[in-house]
Amino acid sequence: MQTRLFLPFLCSARNRLLGRGAVTLKTIPLTLLGLAICVVLYVITWRAVSYFHAQSELGIILSMKIYQMAWITIFIMLVFSSMIAGVSTLYLSKDNEIMVAAPIGWAELFRMRLLTTFFNTSWMVLIFTLPVFAAFGTVFQAGPLYWPLLLVTIPTTALIASGSAMLLVILLVFLFPARRTKDIIFYLTLCFGILLYLVFRLMRPEDLVNPEKYSQFVEYLAAVSNPAGPWLPAGWTANLLTVYLLDRQIDWLLLGLLLCTPPVLVFLGEWLMERFFIGGYSKSQESFGGYRRFRPPRQRSSRSWIFRKELISFLRDSREWSQFFMIGALVVVYLYNFKVLPLESTFGSTYVANLISFGNIGLTGFLAAALAARFVYPSIGAEGEAFYLILSSPLSIARFFWYKYLFYVIPFSLLTIVLIVVSNHLLQISGPMWWISLFASLLICWTVVAMALGFGAMYADYHAENRSASLGIGAVLYFFCAAAYLLVILLTGFSPVYRLVRRWIFHRGLPLFDTLLTGGWVVAAILVSLVIGLVVSRRGISALQPK
Repeated sequence: MQTRLFLPFLCSARNRLLGRGAVTLKTIPLTLLGLAICVVLYVITWRAVSYFHAQSELGIILSMKIYQMAWITIFIMLVFSSMIAGVSTLYLSKDNEIMVAAPIGWAELFRMRLLTTFFNTSWMVLIFTLPVFAAFGTVFQAGPLYWPLLLVTIPTTALIASGSAMLLVILLVFLFPARRTKDIIFYLTLCFGILLYLVFRLMRPEDLVNPEKYSQFVEYLAAVSNPAGPWLPAGWTANLLTVYLLDRQIDWLLLGLLLCTPPVLVFLGEWLMERFFIGGYSKSQESFGGYRRFRPPRQRSSRSWIFRKELISFLRDSREWSQFFMIGALVVVYLYNFKVLPLESTFGSTYVANLISFGNIGLTGFLAAALAARFVYPSIGAEGEAFYLILSSPLSIARFFWYKYLFYVIPFSLLTIVLIVVSNHLLQISGPMWWISLFASLLICWTVVAMALGFGAMYADYHAENRSASLGIGAVLYFFCAAAYLLVILLTGFSPVYRLVRRWIFHRGLPLFDTLLTGGWVVAAILVSLVIGLVVSRRGISALQPK
């Protein structure tokens, strides 16, 4: 019975990734593109860690601190992602009526929901964190046991995050008098925002680059050498691997804690399911109540009707709008990290501040691509079986696609402007870098939104139960292409922008040759972005046309 519960999930994953069960022509380039991105991540991490490692003993300690903070940050993000997916899979799935009425135990249902949530929320983390952490092993010349330790700890930590999130979901849904499902999501997002802020404040990343805060260097060395998050499972993993990288020793206590925690979480989850699932499931099915007075519709343009439809559809789905709490928490922490940088001491150089501003283009672009994968990509498939109304309306598919793009690109552009303007203000950026960072970030934002909508149209799934579980080949292909586009724009622009900004800082002028070189990059970036956006959009519009 347990194996049969997983058959729909396994068949769905196989069909989405491999079509009819065989390797298709689309799968091969997708795999090669994913491998290329993993290689780029490995090389970038290797170069950065090698720089720290070659400095001194302090550089080694700082690189290990960054290593530990990366583990904890990834763990917290996985917990929240699993909480959102857990509410959808446990209480809002369309097959719940069949599952609850079927002759299966609550323990079997919990194990099935846990593993499917784990795969849906963690597969990308498992793929893209491996080259990053592997680069640390290469720089520190880790022994042969580091690689099996890494292959064990990454999925184990992700499984602990998913298991902890499922336990929190069951308790919160049962304990809070949530007459509406959106109230449940609100509690979850509120808890996540508080937890994320506390984790970042307890780690205090700004202390890593501010030794002047301590009266003696020994105190600073002791502060940054303390284990990170010993009360978190991710801290156990980070400290276990840190000890092995530095001393070639395995902390068997931490390894035992990691291996024993998933079975304990499964046992607790089964116990909670037996006692609280039915009560929480009953609450999640309650009616919204109230009434609505219908009025005759006003005359609106087709664009206004599409905007209104998208907004109402978005607000009605609490799983969608509630994630703005998470985005708000991320934006606050993102900008706060720029605020606490000690610009007057360690980063007093305007030169280094401008380098950070250029790197901020990549961070902002990656955030826009990730949010577009979550909100924009599934927006076409979210029309569901009602998409035939769009096809039968006197509105062309191209215009419908364009209105969709406008609806999403406006808030994405506002978010990008806020991130760039505020971060540049905190970094005290002025001159050409201010305008270059704003231009490049907006260009990347507009392009990745168009790519997300185009790929979402080409691979639209009108029968998906959970929009957040984008396991299809289209979502993977979009994210790989967006990441490759982002890397191309940044890598080709680094040299001309570096030359221009460096001359401007030291000579307070704009040399003609460097200005022309940067202008050529700007024109090339615009052309590449236009070609990519138009090609992907045309392919998406063609895929939506009735055959």
